[in-house]
Amino acid sequence: MSASIVSLARAIPAPAPVQLGLREQVPARQHLWRGASGRRYVHSVYSLIDCPPLPKATHVLVHRDSGGSRRVLHVGLGRSDVPTLNLAQVRQRGAQLGANEVHVYFHAMSDAARSLVAYDLRAGQFGELAAEPSRACA
Repeated sequence: MSASIVSLARAIPAPAPVQLGLREQVPARQHLWRGASGRRYVHSVYSLIDCPPLPKATHVLVHRDSGGSRRVLHVGLGRSDVPTLNLAQVRQRGAQLGANEVHVYFHAMSDAARSLVAYDLRAGQFGELAAEPSRACA
């Protein structure tokens, strides 16, 4: 009995990218949030439903009422290298808290920088976030 090595790299083509059913360019507005340090952070604003898959980024979950007033519900971090997993976590937490907008800050490039932005924003929104439940109820 003889054995041979078969190279599968050439025999099997790479799979096509997964189609998520999202529009190519999801329209985004901009919103400026100020941290406790006084630093300003320009966020891209998406609706909770139309938010695209997110890379590692800092996000703010917001409830915007019919009058246009915004209430911060949560400041969080996308920690996964898988953008669809970050999006799933954002949508789950947003739904639990009653958010209808996701404000995303893409400009921090390292985990440490993203954490620093999140801490600064949380401290800047301390009065708003004090009412956030520490654990979501089912």
